[in-house]
Formats: sequence, structure tokens, C-alpha cells
Amino acid sequence: MARRLRFTGTDSKNGGCPAIHEDVDTGEVVVQGRPLTDPEDLAQLQHFGPDDAAVVVPRELLVNHAPKEMGRVSKIISLEEFGQLFHHFEHSAWHLETRRGYASDRHDPAFAEFLDTGEAPMDLDSDWCANISAQTAAGKYVGRVRVVDNPPTEGQLFLLSYARCNAATGEDARNLWRATADQAHLPAEDFWIFDSRLVAVLRFDSDDEFHDVEVITEPAEVLRYCQVRDAAVHASVPYDQFAAQLGAKE
Repeated sequence: MARRLRFTGTDSKNGGCPAIHEDVDTGEVVVQGRPLTDPEDLAQLQHFGPDDAAVVVPRELLVNHAPKEMGRVSKIISLEEFGQLFHHFEHSAWHLETRRGYASDRHDPAFAEFLDTGEAPMDLDSDWCANISAQTAAGKYVGRVRVVDNPPTEGQLFLLSYARCNAATGEDARNLWRATADQAHLPAEDFWIFDSRLVAVLRFDSDDEFHDVEVITEPAEVLRYCQVRDAAVHASVPYDQFAAQLGAKE
């Protein structure tokens, strides 16, 4: 079935190319312009696929006639797609953890070992640790801030102990108390930010089971999450300092 396209506008004085149209059913924008065909130019485009086409339009066309309003549409990705983000980010990946526990941790044999010994095992040979180590060795930043209740839950104590492993891969692992998180107005969400341009919100059910991942790329929303990241990092301390504070408090 053919698209239903609505003409949005053109800066051409004779009514020709370039121009912008909008799909009235999907909200997608169709940009009509002069094709970019020079192989050297095309070689500079990132993520340019074999079936893609590029057109050249004046900046004013987008400013004057591109849709300005943005309705957020939820985009859910598969766990496989989510996993690939950790292999293909370009310079940074950052995580906020706010839950009191994770079912995946409780199902992990390492959690049982922690309950027996009081210390989480190091698993630096795991696929996760091997990849993060490779990413940080390449100069990329990986970090996380974990929110901890007072008193901490078993799950939070397990992750505080496991932070030794996070740090060993090159991660910037940090913690803060929930009261401090509330003062900093951090949301009760778990999410990753990749390259300050893509947010992956992790969604869980009432039993702490990981449910799915929602991806956000709308710039204003991504900026909001980046502001949360900055506030969380500012209010937190490295995990080992936090653990020392907790030990002194006990």
C-alpha cells in the first residue's frame, strides 16, 4: 500500500527540490533533495548501509519545514540487540541502578557463594567482563552508580562486593545512599546511556525479573537522562570508599 504523504514545505522559489513531506500515518519524514553520489563523500557517512540513499539539502529547509513537535513512541528492542550495544558503543556507556534487588542476581550461583562467604567471587573470565575489559582498554569509559538503602538489602550488599570485579574491568563503579539519591532528585529507574545519544531503560516486573528494554533517542529526553547521570556521579563516591563508610557505620 502506498504511503499517504503530506507536503510540509520547500525553500525553493520555483516549487521544486528540495522539499520535505511527512507520512501522515507513521509520522516519518521524507526529505527530497539532490542525491549524494561521490564515493569519497559516501565513504564518510557513518552507518551507511548498502540499501541507503543520501540527499543534500540546505540547513534552512529542516529548520523552516521539518516537524518540530515530538511524540515519544516506545521502542522495545530484543535482549540480543541490547547486548550488542555493549560491543558497538563508541566512547561511553553508563548505568544507573536503583532497585533493591535483581532476580537475575538471586538466581546466580555467585549470590549463593556470597551468602556463604560474605564475598562475591571474581568472574573476570566471563563474556561480560572480557568485553568490558576490552572496551576500557581501548580507551572507552564505562561507569555505573548504584543506589543503596539504609540498611542495605542482601542484593545491594552482593553488588557492593561484586563491584571489585566491575572495577577490575576498568569500570568506574560508584555508590550512594537512597536518601542522597532522593535529595539529588534521581528517578527510580534503571537505565544505560550509550555515547550520550541513546538511552536503554531496563524494565522489571514486581518480582524483580528483567522484562524488556525500551530505547530512547529523542534528543531532549536523552539530555534529561544525561543530566541525571551528571547529578548521580556528583553525589556518589567510589564503591571502595562507600564500602569503608558502611563498615565504619556497622
